Amino acid sequence: MIDPLASAAVPDFVREAQSMLRDGSNFQWSTVTLLGLVIYVYSVEVERRRWDVVLAGLAFSMMDLFNELVNSAIFHLTDRAPLWTVTGDTSYLIFIGFTIEILLLFAVSGVAFVKTLPTDRRAKILGLPNRVFLALLFSVFCVIVEIFLVHTGYFHWDYWWWNEPFVPLIVIFGYGTFFAVATWVYDMGSNTRRQIRVVGSMATINLLLGIGLGLAGWL
Repeated sequence: MIDPLASAAVPDFVREAQSMLRDGSNFQWSTVTLLGLVIYVYSVEVERRRWDVVLAGLAFSMMDLFNELVNSAIFHLTDRAPLWTVTGDTSYLIFIGFTIEILLLFAVSGVAFVKTLPTDRRAKILGLPNRVFLALLFSVFCVIVEIFLVHTGYFHWDYWWWNEPFVPLIVIFGYGTFFAVATWVYDMGSNTRRQIRVVGSMATINLLLGIGLGLAGWL
């Protein structure tokens, strides 16, 4: 296997991320506080017995984790760069484009999103089905945040087709799938068993993919 760090085609920011990858010496205690906030958000929904919200939030996180695993695989398949790379101050860089802060943020993002969905699924906003409109709105907002992070030098895109100005691809596949999956699970309503099966299947796929990539040395 070719060592990505030895390849001249690898951008400097990827090399920097590689040097930070799973380095426990960067740990910061603020991460524990963020974890506590995530636990609080979910405990509120559990107290209310809102299993649809809880499972939609978990589905959102599972979709994000799948994307992060694929992003790591892309780096090794191309021997150049992942679609996105994270550098700068982080308490822990889990994968090359995935920090523990991102993990905790997205753990509550799905919960926050589905709580904005109207009760009436057929209601329209600006002529669009409300689910479609809100998923696009939230996705665009997330990409705007990413653009800001890119300009700060903490977040990096390398490929021309996954970059400015070609952001519609990022809107759809970078975030749209997260909100779509969360909406799908949430709209199953009181069918908790089905929701659990979906989230469990996503978790199983991620586990198997993670094990496979880990054994291959691609994480």
